[in-house]
Amino acid sequence: MAASDRAPADRASLLRLLVRHYDDLTRRLTRRMGSPASAQDVVQDTFVRVSGLTTVPDLDNPRAYLYRVAGNIALDHLRAEGRAARRHLPAETLEDHPSDHPSAEAVAEQRQRLARLNDAVNALPERCREVFLLHRIDGLSHAEIAARLGISRSAVEKHIIRALSHCRDRLVD
Repeated sequence: MAASDRAPADRASLLRLLVRHYDDLTRRLTRRMGSPASAQDVVQDTFVRVSGLTTVPDLDNPRAYLYRVAGNIALDHLRAEGRAARRHLPAETLEDHPSDHPSAEAVAEQRQRLARLNDAVNALPERCREVFLLHRIDGLSHAEIAARLGISRSAVEKHIIRALSHCRDRLVD
């Protein structure tokens, strides 16, 4: 960094510094924003903002200050572009990109479904429910369940099939 980049700053020296670093700042902003025209707009807005300063803060690094101001303006531009793009999306496009958050209606529907599943599992015969939960919740294999409960693997498979069929029937109703 040149010694003049570290000199005490006033508005005129900040503007001269901005002009001196115009190319570098524009390149950096182009990479960040993806558009040379947008980057040039940001540098111009930075010039306008610095020109409008009534007092210049005491700066240890005037160049870093200018780059920070430009970065903040670039972020403002990117946010504004994002808002404008969302505002002009046709309704069918918005439907193609659902929110990451489920609607209240979807949450209520899932809760009802979960309650029906819980009721279905609780309605299973005790041994069938135990086998089903050991397999689906605890993640045990058929062989592990058979060994733990002292039943055959075939019996484990039948209990799981019966439980799945029962739960499916209860959820479809």
